[in-house]
Amino acid sequence: MIRVKDASFISSASSLANTTPEGLSEVAFIGRSNVGKSSIINALTNKKGLAKSSSTPGKTRLINFFNVLLSDEEKDFTLQFVDLPGFGYARVSHSMKEEWQKHLTQYIERRISIRVFVHLIDSRHPFLESDKEVHAYLEGIVRPDQRILRIFTKADKLKQSDVSVIKKNYPDAILVSSSSKKGIDRALKAIFETVFGVES
Repeated sequence: MIRVKDASFISSASSLANTTPEGLSEVAFIGRSNVGKSSIINALTNKKGLAKSSSTPGKTRLINFFNVLLSDEEKDFTLQFVDLPGFGYARVSHSMKEEWQKHLTQYIERRISIRVFVHLIDSRHPFLESDKEVHAYLEGIVRPDQRILRIFTKADKLKQSDVSVIKKNYPDAILVSSSSKKGIDRALKAIFETVFGVES
């Protein structure tokens, strides 16, 4: 079974130019501002407070890098989780929003180290146009050595009928809850196997 042995914050970057050096495989978390990116990163690493969440949607304006040490009981593996600025909701000027978008796009399209895009979707709103646009965008730029994982957050708030609808429309969906830890082990396993090509 795959587990996280340690996780730590490395640095924040406002643009591609001041990101961490290329090298370690990266898992980039992308989603709407209130989808719960920080909470999911904390749940996956089992380290409360590692990624700082804000009560104000859209406040994360930097690309945040975290070092994650994983083990499959036989060997250790190291990668980076990357918490990307959320889209939507940000109460900032149009020019500032355009600047964020430019730097975010440069990172997503030019960063060689990205192996997995984790597209986080609020399971209570699984069919938003903004999420469809982001997924289509990722599919349009993803390289042969990259993969996209759809992970639906806040699954503890769903009825079974809601779960069935999501699974019918997205057969590859992984449903998780950062509060109940539902699906967290499965999500971590999927990320690990996708990055390293090793079954845990």
